[in-house]
Amino acid sequence: MSKAKIFYFTLQDEQTKEEKLDWFERTKFEEIPFDHITPDQKANWINLTDNDFDTFLPLIDKEVKAGRSQQAVFQLFSRGVATQRDEWVYDFSKDALIERMKYFVEVYNDRLENGVERELDIKWDRELEKYLDRKISKKFELENIVSSLCRPFFKQCFYFDKHFNGMTYQWFDIFSSRDLENRYIAFVAPGCTKSFHCLVSNSLLDLHLTGDSQCLPLYHYDEDGNRIDNITDWGLTQFQTHYDDLTITKETIFHYTYAVLHHPAYRTKYELNLKREFPRLPFYTNFDQWATWGKTLMDLHLNYETIEPYGLERQEIATKEKPKAKLKADKTQGVIILDENIQLTGIPSIAWDYKLGNRSALEWILDQYKEKKPKDPTIAKLFNTYKFTDYKEHVIDLLQQVCTVSVKTMEIIQQMPDTVEHEG
Repeated sequence: MSKAKIFYFTLQDEQTKEEKLDWFERTKFEEIPFDHITPDQKANWINLTDNDFDTFLPLIDKEVKAGRSQQAVFQLFSRGVATQRDEWVYDFSKDALIERMKYFVEVYNDRLENGVERELDIKWDRELEKYLDRKISKKFELENIVSSLCRPFFKQCFYFDKHFNGMTYQWFDIFSSRDLENRYIAFVAPGCTKSFHCLVSNSLLDLHLTGDSQCLPLYHYDEDGNRIDNITDWGLTQFQTHYDDLTITKETIFHYTYAVLHHPAYRTKYELNLKREFPRLPFYTNFDQWATWGKTLMDLHLNYETIEPYGLERQEIATKEKPKAKLKADKTQGVIILDENIQLTGIPSIAWDYKLGNRSALEWILDQYKEKKPKDPTIAKLFNTYKFTDYKEHVIDLLQQVCTVSVKTMEIIQQMPDTVEHEG
């Protein structure tokens, strides 16, 4: 049997729907100027690349994750936690989360033990129904409440439970609330439509932190909780051999990785590759400089809650007794309007340039602290306690700190080369 041939034609993206339909109506099939396409070795047949991406070190590999190979820089990797019930398992307030999850457990057990289905019910899904069928009883566990970075520079209290979270993936192997030295690089997973970006954290991470996030831990843990290096010996050997430098450590490779994934020229040149496959690492000239950039970026992004505030000016624009929350940004004027009474001014234009996906870091904060009506009817009826005014001072401090982070991040990124300069 002969192989199929692929012929391809596309109209311009700028054309309207009506223009495209008109073109098809006027054009005979035999007049369409098809291109004959030959797929590449990975079966891609549109947006083909012609670069050296495949010659770089694999950052992660499913065979390595499964223990069948060592040839990747990291062993384990995991998607962020997919809760499937964010409104139940996340909260700004630990006390509010305790109250809500105690109710969740109560309702679950009432149905398990007595078959009771309440009008003000919890959020069920297929997996939770399976736990009922398996007669799994639950109790509230205070130690299950941990800190989670669920969106960029936005932490919440999180109830971490393998039965009440939809998909926990590898997190029971790579997360320990007792090990504050572990860190995780989260990056945009292949197939995501958002532009490539990444962020580090020492907290548990949500699936939607960076779009659909894939997470690289510095360490993982065995069944007894013992810490294990997650960067492979193979990866360490590749770096030490290439640079002829035995002082290179697994931690400096972790820093180097973070810097490379922030490099604008890398993101631009390999944009198509990063949309459909895991990142790979080139050997850049001057490993120490890149590792230093990576460590500096990590320190900024990990310690954003304690960094020196930028010094934005707080202005009172009204004195309403109950001001309505706004949380809007005027990037042209360098202003953030918090509510009808207060705004922050003096935000430098470079701060808006530090973007994670389609929003700047500052805009992520504004979006997450807005007052939103809960979608879950039980949450709306019993547990809708969030008011921006309770967190306004915290948000003002956070915006001041993340403004500093944004400016310093961009200053480091601007020091990076304009091209991808790597050693063969």
